[in-house]
Amino acid sequence: MLSYEEIESICREAVRVGIRKFKITGGEPLVRKNCPEFIQRLKTIPGVSQVTLTTNGILLERYAKELRKAGIDGINVSLDTLDPAIYQNLTGRDGLTDSLKGIDAAIRENIPVKINTVLLKGYNDTGWMDLLSLAIERPIDVRFIEMMPIGYGKIYETVSNEWLLTQIKHKYPGITSDHAVHGNGPAVYYQIPGYQGSIGFISAIHGKFCDQCNRLRLAAKGMLKACLCYDIGTDLRRILRDDTLSTEEMSNAMRKAIAGTIDMKPQAHCFDEPDKITELNQMIQIGG
Repeated sequence: MLSYEEIESICREAVRVGIRKFKITGGEPLVRKNCPEFIQRLKTIPGVSQVTLTTNGILLERYAKELRKAGIDGINVSLDTLDPAIYQNLTGRDGLTDSLKGIDAAIRENIPVKINTVLLKGYNDTGWMDLLSLAIERPIDVRFIEMMPIGYGKIYETVSNEWLLTQIKHKYPGITSDHAVHGNGPAVYYQIPGYQGSIGFISAIHGKFCDQCNRLRLAAKGMLKACLCYDIGTDLRRILRDDTLSTEEMSNAMRKAIAGTIDMKPQAHCFDEPDKITELNQMIQIGG
């Protein structure tokens, strides 16, 4: 895997290309030693305007204070159910209590928190009301993300956000559109009367937003990906570890490679045509 120093070098060159915001994801980033210190280093790079984190929340209670001191700008917690048995079945471990403690610890540190939820038909699709309740007394956004057909996602049937929104509107007829800025992504938000937080929808399948996508993903082994759907990108590790390049040559090569990867971004994904998907890795391997 890339070292922290190598990732930092890539981020410094990315800033020079025009990228100002970074999200640390995985897999689970908090299992890697000194993650808060690494985030603090990214925050000190001139030109960086935001560094956020995506985590399962299990180690978040332990690291919340360090992350706040590091200057983290926001945390997304992946949480698909509030049912302990379903959580164990989906994740393979008994971590629900720890995840909820982590969410509350981050809130106490005044770190903006969002919940990322993926509903799977026949598994956790009846628990959405419980998840909504997290936003009643907590200032957090609960976002529902449609499952993408990558890796294990190919064997599950996603729940349409259109269907889910219809169910929520039926249960909460006073729900209204929320036009406030909640972040950098394509989520569409709504506000339920009496709720501190908002409800968001990221509809990758039934609400294609490729024309708004401005993201690149750097995998742990150095592949910079232009799109989750396709096996296209640039191997930045090869450039970083090329001993024949001078410091200046490496810097120039890195910026050229990052800019070139941006140019590789396709017009749209093909999740609605699974036979055309060329990405073979699991989501945890490509920053999904």
